[in-house]
Amino acid sequence: MDATILICTYNRASLLGPTLDSLAHLRAPELSWEVLVVDNNSTDETRRLVEARQADYPVPLHYLFEPRQGKSIALNTGLAHASGAVIAFTDDDVQVPEGWLEAAVRPLLTRPGLAYTGGPVEPLWEASPPRWLAPAGNLGGTIAVKDHGAEPFIFEERRKTPLGVNMAVRRSLIEQIGGFRPDLGRRGKSLLGQEQAEFFYRSRAAGALGLYVPEMTLQHHVPAARLTRSYFQRWWYWKGVSQARLHRIHHETELGLDLTRVPRIAGVPRYMLRSLVTEGLAALWAALRGHRATSMEHAMMVFYAVGYSGEQVRRWFGLGPKPEPAAVDITIRPVQARHST
Repeated sequence: MDATILICTYNRASLLGPTLDSLAHLRAPELSWEVLVVDNNSTDETRRLVEARQADYPVPLHYLFEPRQGKSIALNTGLAHASGAVIAFTDDDVQVPEGWLEAAVRPLLTRPGLAYTGGPVEPLWEASPPRWLAPAGNLGGTIAVKDHGAEPFIFEERRKTPLGVNMAVRRSLIEQIGGFRPDLGRRGKSLLGQEQAEFFYRSRAAGALGLYVPEMTLQHHVPAARLTRSYFQRWWYWKGVSQARLHRIHHETELGLDLTRVPRIAGVPRYMLRSLVTEGLAALWAALRGHRATSMEHAMMVFYAVGYSGEQVRRWFGLGPKPEPAAVDITIRPVQARHST
């Protein structure tokens, strides 16, 4: 099997249906591929929706139920059951052009030096975006929208990574470095993230190279509920929390600083505390000048700093997450009895 398209979903049957219909129209005549849906404890019509399509679907369509809540847990369950030499990751709310899979997988099958690919993600708006949102700016990641331009490049050369909604990874890399950490990633109502960023920390340490493929484009549904200031504030707060946990795991540098050596107060880097003031003032100044998008970007950095600082203070007082980061098992063990359906 050349490729597995892996989708994790939770109570979004109304969006999953159109996504599966879109994937059914992919044209990749020289590739063998399957679609694997991991249902992360949904209580809606997800199972019946998938099963109703299985008999007439143009490629094998498989369903797995994972009762343990958590995006990373669901991803790892899917990886253990996938049979493709390449795993193409996407979400349950996308629309893909017919050449998407070919663009994602072909470079990995023809260029041995590449370990993964990623491509542009365009917004599919449910409602008109607010004036303070510039999708091409720093806030695009909040709604999983990103476009790096029309020219291919190696991700490592620009210290960038693909979005999890649109990436494809060699199975051999996953077997080498492991899957996704279950102590990171969405769980319940929290917006904890950075599971993909952590994965690519390890891939970079292993010497893996990834290619940005401009033709590997898809559209990602952006619900109206995510176009509010309150959602953006929550997302950036949780990004700060997630980034703090990520830095505890890998101790890498940020802003050119060695995070193991920077001065701290109650566990918080002093530069992060300064940013609470500087970013807040910058947000106010931009707002007074009528620059809404710029003001919003600075304001979100304040919420990021609050989340990051709060997580570090909790850690300093011994209130960090359990288990400790080093104890997390990310080994992917292939399952012989592959699919429940």
